Amino acid sequence: MSLGVLFINFGEPDEPTLEKVTAFLERIFLQNASLEGHADEAANARTRQLARDRAPGLLEEYREIGGSPLNAQSEAQAAAFAAELARRGVAARVYSAYQFTDPAIRQKVAEARADGVQTLVAIPGYPLCGQSTTVAALNDVRAAMGELGWEPRFRGIAGWHHGPRYLRLRAEHIRAFVEERGLDLSDPDTLLYFSMHGTPLKYLRDGNRYDRYVFEHCRDVAAALGADRYAVGFQNHTNRRIPWTQPDNEDRLREVTERRLVVAPISFMKEQSETLAELDHELREFVEGELGKEFHRVPIPWDQEEFTAYMADLLEEVTAEDPAAGGVLGKCRCRPADATWCTNGFREVPPSPYLPAGA
Repeated sequence: MSLGVLFINFGEPDEPTLEKVTAFLERIFLQNASLEGHADEAANARTRQLARDRAPGLLEEYREIGGSPLNAQSEAQAAAFAAELARRGVAARVYSAYQFTDPAIRQKVAEARADGVQTLVAIPGYPLCGQSTTVAALNDVRAAMGELGWEPRFRGIAGWHHGPRYLRLRAEHIRAFVEERGLDLSDPDTLLYFSMHGTPLKYLRDGNRYDRYVFEHCRDVAAALGADRYAVGFQNHTNRRIPWTQPDNEDRLREVTERRLVVAPISFMKEQSETLAELDHELREFVEGELGKEFHRVPIPWDQEEFTAYMADLLEEVTAEDPAAGGVLGKCRCRPADATWCTNGFREVPPSPYLPAGA
């Protein structure tokens, strides 16, 4: 089969055991070792230390939520995507791979090669293009191809949040949730609050545009909902003592005067520990307990048919002779090489608030 599609997700351990959680964390911390400037043995030692320190807390989170559904939802998305391609008459084999658990990216790239794939399209499952997620995943695909000495026709799809179809999907999903709960975003005592995955500032200084995409996407979703008031905060992981995107959720929510929060985690497209534990347990406890406010968390629309159809549209565009001809995809700015396309590449974005003027 000539066309292969590699769906890539973060991955989380399939069962909450200390051994699996520690190995998972070591892979994450090692990939991001450059954040502290460590190399070789120093990086390996620091990785093991960070994993040992974090593993007991993360293990408890997994046990609290009954294990992570991330991988199962990823597999279901890949199966739905394969079915949609078949319905459209597109002959393709769809592979599901993970950055930090098995089956790993290299394993699935090798499988695609063995299957005779001639065109390989890699699609990280992150709406907003970040360095440690989208860009790192695509780099891993290219590294695996290099190790195997395999050079198929390659296409990568990086950030895909900016498509009008996807924007409408997220906004309508939030609207349905609000109506189901009997809430009203125009009520002066109700606030739409976006809880976003944080990122180290080093990645922004190195050229990634994730922060701009966050603020832009939150603005656009709020506008589509007719919500004049909204706020944005970040879920930052402070295992390393380095600067992260701001404000932290807790800091931002202390400033909020509204007593009713509609929390929308729109940087995620699967439920996982960052939504089920960090939001539904930790942030809820903070909001309801310390702040005395109502907490309403919007679930992730991971299984919507509209999402599957949108991703199939992107695949058809990126495999065209000229992916830019459709008017949605442009050459990726965060990964400006190697046939990587995204919904942000053809346009400018405002300057980063974290960088000096003119940078």
